[in-house]
Amino acid sequence: MAREEQTDKTPAELIDRAWDLAESIGVCNFNTWNGRELHSRPMDAKVERDEEAVYFLTDVESYKVEELERFPVSTLSFADPGSYKFVTMTGKASVSNDRARIKEFWSDANKMWWDSEDDPRIRLVSFVPDDAEIWDSPGKVISGIKMLTAAVTGAKPKLGDHAKVAM
Repeated sequence: MAREEQTDKTPAELIDRAWDLAESIGVCNFNTWNGRELHSRPMDAKVERDEEAVYFLTDVESYKVEELERFPVSTLSFADPGSYKFVTMTGKASVSNDRARIKEFWSDANKMWWDSEDDPRIRLVSFVPDDAEIWDSPGKVISGIKMLTAAVTGAKPKLGDHAKVAM
């Protein structure tokens, strides 16, 4: 079955919008595979568009570290349901002990997990997307009006952009 896409944007515009959405939403569900089942957890994303990567801090003892070493393909799901804006990225993630990057991405919010940026248990997860899929509506009110109009007229509503693009 063919996927229904609704957009008039070019691939370059879609890629740019995927990065915009990821950056503005900021928190995502990071999904990994352990060979039997998927695991999903919310994580604070450090979106670095110029590097075409998303970074996370994690603990070396987290089961996601072992999962990513065995199965690096993962997904990130960013959602702003109040605005009807979503982006999912699929790609590969790796774990490193890059202390300079860990210090770069450290914030006071991380103190709930570690005492300081020098904690030896902190690891850096680097995620590089292969593709992204966006759902980018004009917002809840306008989408509601378009759905109501479609229900009355029988026409299919255009609720914004929906498309998948190679990154």
